[in-house]
Amino acid sequence: MKIALTGASGLVGRFLLRGLASRGHEVVALGRRPANGAEWRGWQLGETAPLDGCDALVHAAFSHLPGRYRGGEGDDPEGFLRLNRDGSLQLFAEAQAAGLGRIVFLSSRAVYGDYPPGTELTEDLPPRPDTLYGEMKWAVEQELSALAGPGFATTSLRATGIYGPGPDHKWRGLFEAFLANEPVAPRVATELHGDDLAAAAALLLEAPEASLAPRSFNASDIMLDRRDLLERVARIAGQGEALPERADASRVSAMRCDRLRELGWRPRGMEGLDAALREML
Repeated sequence: MKIALTGASGLVGRFLLRGLASRGHEVVALGRRPANGAEWRGWQLGETAPLDGCDALVHAAFSHLPGRYRGGEGDDPEGFLRLNRDGSLQLFAEAQAAGLGRIVFLSSRAVYGDYPPGTELTEDLPPRPDTLYGEMKWAVEQELSALAGPGFATTSLRATGIYGPGPDHKWRGLFEAFLANEPVAPRVATELHGDDLAAAAALLLEAPEASLAPRSFNASDIMLDRRDLLERVARIAGQGEALPERADASRVSAMRCDRLRELGWRPRGMEGLDAALREML
């Protein structure tokens, strides 16, 4: 399958690119700069997409302030929506017109918003976004779902926080502070290895069309306390002593991922974390 991938050079897109290519797909990277290992076509949100010859689309591009997702609009919410909401809908319409057969949109657990802490989040729960980021993702999900029809399968992948090796991985600052014996605040959150996200996207591209309704899928794996994470870092690095207190895991709402698992998805859990840490340190 020839897959157009937006955001391929980003923190998350690089995992999608590698994972899709490893499964034998030909990946065309649409973006402002080339991505290693893929044909590159210059493009950015809001422009007409060069989709000729492609069979499917994975849309992971996202315009935001550096390092920020929730709150990524900064002081320009209208520009944020114009690029991310309107630009995404333009891209989907172009994909449909170009005859692509399938779209996977990278959404977020932020669509669930303000459910009480400890709520078990399933795709059957009505989204209740409480940030502009979550509202935008939910709006795009709905419009994409409305486009679906025979021969044009659309799905949204609601991902939790993504981690994995790379020169600018999400925990770099945290690890540097810890190894310098600086105090680290307690925190617990759900996490997903980028390679497991890529495996989920590939399943949604390859699964029979009839198995993709309803059209949203949760993607999450481990509940990770910083204390457990940094204990592993200390063991691998042979340094680091100021472990944070354990946080209250009951305050975290975790997503159930039964729909993806029914398609055969098997994230690697703590084994995947340990392997990633050996590459990061």
